[in-house]
Amino acid sequence: MGDDRRDNDGPLIVAPQPSLVTDETPARPPSAGLIDALAVRRNATVGVVTGVALAVVVYLVRVFELIGPVGGTQQYPVIGPEGWFLVLGFVLASATALLVTAALTLVTAYRLTREL
Repeated sequence: MGDDRRDNDGPLIVAPQPSLVTDETPARPPSAGLIDALAVRRNATVGVVTGVALAVVVYLVRVFELIGPVGGTQQYPVIGPEGWFLVLGFVLASATALLVTAALTLVTAYRLTREL
């Protein structure tokens, strides 16, 4: 009768394999190309100019009552009506700048995806 055992006389210890897990953070792709492709700087500039222009127009109309006096009287504590309208003008300018920048960037991204 023949010996039906397989040859299992190989090494019992397996050679160490290099680890696939590392503690290194993978390199991130540069985002400057994306920012340039989406024209974010140009969009931000247009947004800021639009926001400031809108805030200045609204401030001038309200403070100098260019379309007539506002009905009713109100009390404006600490900094008076001009100060409060300056603060509101800043908020309006910031929000408008953000909205215009985001809208222009989305339009640019849409156009770039249509070209692909």
